[in-house]
Amino acid sequence: MNSFIPHPYQQDCINAVIERPGVALWLEMGLGKTVVTLTAIATLLQLDEVSKVLIVAPKKVAEATWQDEIKKWEHLQWLRTSTVLGTAKQREQALLKRADIYITNRDSVVWLATRYGRRWPFDMVVLDEASSFKHHSTQRFKALRRVRPFIHRVVELTGTAPKDYMDLWAQVYLLDQGRRLGQRFTQYRDNYFQPDKRNGMQVYSWRPRKGAEEVIQAKLADIAISIQAADHLHLPDKIIEDIPVVFPDKDWQTYQEMQTAKLLEVDSETITAMQAATLTGKLLQLCNGAMYDAEKQVHQLNHCKLDAFMELIDALDGQKALVFYGFDFDRELLQAELKAREKGLRFAVLAGREEADAWNRGELDVLLAQPASCAYGLNLQAGGHHLIWYSLPWNLELYEQGNARLYRQGQQHPVIIHRLLVKNGADELVARALESKSACQQGLIQGIKALAEEAHHPRNAPAEKGGGD
Repeated sequence: MNSFIPHPYQQDCINAVIERPGVALWLEMGLGKTVVTLTAIATLLQLDEVSKVLIVAPKKVAEATWQDEIKKWEHLQWLRTSTVLGTAKQREQALLKRADIYITNRDSVVWLATRYGRRWPFDMVVLDEASSFKHHSTQRFKALRRVRPFIHRVVELTGTAPKDYMDLWAQVYLLDQGRRLGQRFTQYRDNYFQPDKRNGMQVYSWRPRKGAEEVIQAKLADIAISIQAADHLHLPDKIIEDIPVVFPDKDWQTYQEMQTAKLLEVDSETITAMQAATLTGKLLQLCNGAMYDAEKQVHQLNHCKLDAFMELIDALDGQKALVFYGFDFDRELLQAELKAREKGLRFAVLAGREEADAWNRGELDVLLAQPASCAYGLNLQAGGHHLIWYSLPWNLELYEQGNARLYRQGQQHPVIIHRLLVKNGADELVARALESKSACQQGLIQGIKALAEEAHHPRNAPAEKGGGD
């Protein structure tokens, strides 16, 4: 558990959330949006300024990220949370739980607004990744707009300031109910934009009127804080962000059964480095939601980590990412997911100099790479400063050399390393071993031994029944 000593910019953000009824924090990932917001919430609760807080986040984020952040910091331990996810019955039960903070996903907004209506109980609402509310025509925006008069405080969090000024109206309306940019989207559009591409009376696109961008910026100066990591060079120039991935009960049970079966195949007393590497590889496959069988056929088990990955890509909002995968099936599944979900997103798999050059020229949004294929000598720092470990390698040298593709001389921004880790899975075991640096191999062996010992002799196993008289 850690003590939180905020950086000056973080304290400014905390103060803004406390002092203003509506505020947008456009903070790049890794700058501490979550702990900043939770610290402000804790203060507001202690001051009796708010009594019930609702956090709306992407589904995978809602499952664990906010909850884990509370556990991490000493000053937040007293906060009570309730996770409002799952079936209608499970969500109802979560709402009845006594808590300070209720955490749900974006798809529940319409359900909540319909359920409560004018009896809306949450006097503070936090929109994590508020860009998902940028379209005024969506049901989730309309639902939140209906209950907005009953909300006293709104905080919006995104990793970057909106690039398209047309996307601002809906987000700003939820902050101030139309006071700055107008009560209606059409009013905003007509005041600040003019037709760009059109065919007769049909307008296909709009462009800002002369001077409109400066006017809009001035109107938002008191409610929007935008900070880029590059503006704060006193921060660490390498930031590690661990993103928890939670398996639903059914998938977690499958994982545990397969993990136990694999661990029972070895002698828990004498596990070698080779066995540890092989076993870890199998368990990491399970964490990634698929497995190879004896004939090298792939069997997909779940989409949990894929879903978390796509939420992360959405959160980057156009910022470029180098993605390291571990298995061939990772590459295939990631490509299929990017094609299916992200229309217009430019991505490639690193095969040689051609893809590396395209990345460095800024022509790719996502570059997929196997760390062993680019561990040495390949300069990729010109293409971006976000690195995603979809699957961690157990080899420390591969991990450090992979990070060094972006974290090296010539990099103009702090490098933010995102690690997707299945909670209580092999991902966390490998992460702990990597963090022990030179003891990585031995740490992994000890971790595997502990898991194998548990598989052979479960702590909660029922005692054997004695014989009768």
